[in-house]
Amino acid sequence: QVDLIESGGGLVQTGGSLRLSCVADGDTFAIRAVNWYRQGPGTGRELVASLTMDGSTNYAASVKGRFAVSRDQNRKGVYLQMNLLEPEDTGVYLCHTPPGGIVSGSNILISEYWGQGNQVTVAS
Repeated sequence: QVDLIESGGGLVQTGGSLRLSCVADGDTFAIRAVNWYRQGPGTGRELVASLTMDGSTNYAASVKGRFAVSRDQNRKGVYLQMNLLEPEDTGVYLCHTPPGGIVSGSNILISEYWGQGNQVTVAS
């Protein structure tokens, strides 16, 4: 079992920035790929950013140019830098690792894992 520990959410004014973190709890784990999802008030879960196993990044059209996903060199933590925030960005943000997205030493873990979610509120 892998716990993904999220931090960095909060309340910010329109135009502000926040940086979300997601860390795999445990010395042996490393993150190879991550998805960041957002669930807004009364809306479904939306994929906003991805970091794939080959290191490429993908973004939803609504956040492209404002959000950036990155990873530590030691692959312990992944991050979502959010700039020029808008009220429409309000929601619970969750990090998710797909099957194979985490390794433990030389072992590739086949399960997917979710963080606990982090509230981001952008005030107008």
